[in-house]
Amino acid sequence: MMPVLIFLHLAGVIVWVGGMFFAHYCLRPVAAAQLTPPQRLPLLAGILGRFFAFVAVAVGVILGSGFAMMVVVGFKNALFHWHIMMGTGLVMAGIFGYIYGALYPRLTAGVAAADWPAAGAAMDRIRKLVAFNLHLGIVTIAIATLGAYFWRG
Repeated sequence: MMPVLIFLHLAGVIVWVGGMFFAHYCLRPVAAAQLTPPQRLPLLAGILGRFFAFVAVAVGVILGSGFAMMVVVGFKNALFHWHIMMGTGLVMAGIFGYIYGALYPRLTAGVAAADWPAAGAAMDRIRKLVAFNLHLGIVTIAIATLGAYFWRG
């Protein structure tokens, strides 16, 4: 059972953190440099809509598999860095929920109304929170992979 849970957990992390890396460091800078807001914002809103749908599934898989692994070993017996990972993962999921549930609708509403300042403001807030989540995700991966070397017993 544990190998399947680990696979699901890692697959979700790859989709989410890898997608944030691509969007933040590769896609957005090129789109910002080459496209005007009326071109860029509908493109990014469309891409984010597809990406966020996958992330919503990935977040559910990550949280579900992480919780299941904690249940299998017992919360009391789980390694200390697993508890830290769970905490950072819950923070990341909360931030994603805010982006997807509050900011993304503002972006799409601004795009639909051709209100480029409003859409741009929503996109800027999304960008900043995705950057934070991306870097928190990288820290979480470091905790996951290196934690046993720093927190023994």
